[in-house]
Amino acid sequence: MELELRRGGLAARVDTLGAELVSCRREGGPEYIWTGDPAYWAGRNPLLFPVVGNLRDGKVRIGGREYAMARHGFARRREFVLEGRGEDWARLVLSADPDTLAMYPFPFRLTVEQRLEDGGFSTAVTAANTGSAPMPFCLGAHTGFRCPLEAGERFEDYELVFPQKETCPSLALREGLLDRDRAIPCLEDTDVLPLDYRWFDELDTLIFEGLASKRVTLRSRRSGRGVTVHFDGFPMLAFWTAPGKRAPYLCIEPWHGCAAAWQEGPEFTDKAHCITLAPGERRTLAYRVELL
Repeated sequence: MELELRRGGLAARVDTLGAELVSCRREGGPEYIWTGDPAYWAGRNPLLFPVVGNLRDGKVRIGGREYAMARHGFARRREFVLEGRGEDWARLVLSADPDTLAMYPFPFRLTVEQRLEDGGFSTAVTAANTGSAPMPFCLGAHTGFRCPLEAGERFEDYELVFPQKETCPSLALREGLLDRDRAIPCLEDTDVLPLDYRWFDELDTLIFEGLASKRVTLRSRRSGRGVTVHFDGFPMLAFWTAPGKRAPYLCIEPWHGCAAAWQEGPEFTDKAHCITLAPGERRTLAYRVELL
């Protein structure tokens, strides 16, 4: 079921499947969120929980047992319950059930609040441990933005702009897992990265860890249109578009956690940037998007 949100001249839609914000536009303006065309990528704006990326052999060890889980976890494929809503916001909840416990043996409550703000939207996700044992988890966003936004533009007309100059390589993937012994020079004392499909054809995903900047702007050099994503609280940031397809979108992905690395151990708590909640504890992570 899709819910409509409105604020001033902004309109958005939120899908209870995955609690995704699946549309955002100004009145009379272009759609900013990727439409999910399966010819390129059927996703739109999935929430990644309780893992980000691939597990080694699709499995992870928890409390001495192995559990199987698909890439990016299960929240994106689950129906959330609407807990509350207003004209410009919606709060949706996912709780553990027998199906989730078979993959991830922790009672939890995951609350997602999608909210229109002046000039854009925010997504806040609160994970709560409702069980009696420590609960590890990872969390990530995977928001697909249409790129290009305007007719007559190309993907290569766009650039990523950081507020500070960055020197940071992209972490490399090998067979879907991070290889921390191999990093690819990418940002070299610069605050601008021009978009080029070759990055994604060669690397699949650009993955940055430890950026000084806490926001990034995707911007057309021709029209000036785009988005600014604020990702305070997330230690990693990734960019992705389907390799080899010259797809008309770019995903901007704040991560607290990442794909399993070849160099890490098999336990869930061995995962980089894993968060562990004590019984009764909760943690909120949020990101905000401004439309340009």
